[in-house]
Amino acid sequence: MKMRSYYDVPNRNYSYIFNFEEEFEHQDTRVWMTKNWTISFYICGLYMILIFGGQHYMQSRPRFNLKGVLCVWNSLLAAFSLMGAFRTAPELFHVLKTYGVYHSICIPSFIEHDRVAGVWTWLFVLSKLPELGDTVFIVLRKQPLIFLHWYHHITVFLYSWFSYTEYTATARWFVVMNFCVHSIMYTYYALRSMGYRLPRRFAMLITTCQLAQMVVGCTVNIWAAQYLQEHQPCHVSTMNVKLSIAMYFSYFVLFARFFYKSYLDAENSKKSKTPNNVPGGYTSNQQIGKVKYQ
Repeated sequence: MKMRSYYDVPNRNYSYIFNFEEEFEHQDTRVWMTKNWTISFYICGLYMILIFGGQHYMQSRPRFNLKGVLCVWNSLLAAFSLMGAFRTAPELFHVLKTYGVYHSICIPSFIEHDRVAGVWTWLFVLSKLPELGDTVFIVLRKQPLIFLHWYHHITVFLYSWFSYTEYTATARWFVVMNFCVHSIMYTYYALRSMGYRLPRRFAMLITTCQLAQMVVGCTVNIWAAQYLQEHQPCHVSTMNVKLSIAMYFSYFVLFARFFYKSYLDAENSKKSKTPNNVPGGYTSNQQIGKVKYQ
């Protein structure tokens, strides 16, 4: 009896499929994204003008509270991320269990042959546009805008668009990891905006998850580079691997520095009772809330 291949059993990972998932045509979205890739650069340029122009505009004006709007915003993004994780993770787990690491890194079947994972991968890319709105709250509330925040937003948005036009196979890893971490992160932010004072270790957990994500991202890219070097069929361009490694490594360095300054250095300051250093608590949690991660 012939064993059925991956492509013979579409959408086998889901007990229920929504109409918009069933009707998704990945070819149409790829054509549009490829033809309009320059839009991503215009958006990033406008984003930079608005956030730094907005900071200058707000210098002499009172800060906005926006607590209610922020609560709704974080709750919506948390719900979206949770749904995305539930709709993309089963495909990755199935591939790893049934076909192994090579398939998960080199075969982009999650877009071409799994409508559910395919549509949520596209929605993932699109979500990087509204996520730029995170910075609006920072500017209007007159909170410090750190480099990691806007650098991360811009590079993730550009890289996600670029990878979708290439149908980069390694993206299944990046999408699932991002959805899972964002579901935790935005839930935390939503609870904070509702007034719940969560223990400091939850904020530390978020940054730790981010650091782990960067390590896995670099590892996946190294595996992809090895497959390409061995001339094995792998649907990842050399340019994509180089950009992705550079991006993930830079994130790791910045997040590691952030973790040290927010927690370890703050803890040392607390022990030494240096009055000029704020030892975590509400200040550190607010600072964590200013950074949106991939």
